[in-house]
Amino acid sequence: MNHEEYEMQFLISLHINPAVLDALSEAEKEAIGAGHGKFIESLKASGELISTQALVDPSQAAVVSVREGRPVVTDGPFLEAKEHLGGFYLIDCENKERAIELAAQIPDAAIEGLGVEVRQVMFADGQLEA
Repeated sequence: MNHEEYEMQFLISLHINPAVLDALSEAEKEAIGAGHGKFIESLKASGELISTQALVDPSQAAVVSVREGRPVVTDGPFLEAKEHLGGFYLIDCENKERAIELAAQIPDAAIEGLGVEVRQVMFADGQLEA
């Protein structure tokens, strides 16, 4: 089943709570990884996957601001929070209902304390869309 390009893009963001992940068994962690692998394969097969990326831990981040015309860089996360953005899927699908249906297939959605958020892309490559 191969879809035409829909031109409705959604970002499915994965919000990670390290304490929740640390509390999982090795088998549960492996099941999450395998579930993401299956999800990626099904999105590729349907033609709905644009891109997916996983991010390093926020402790390795650099926060950049410009003060008096000069960059100021600090190490570590922008926000001190229990959760952080762990990665995302950028998808192209028919509508928001389909994006939500897809997001519900992500293993993280079944684990209390992990977040899966769906947001429509407003513009891409300078093309403003309402």
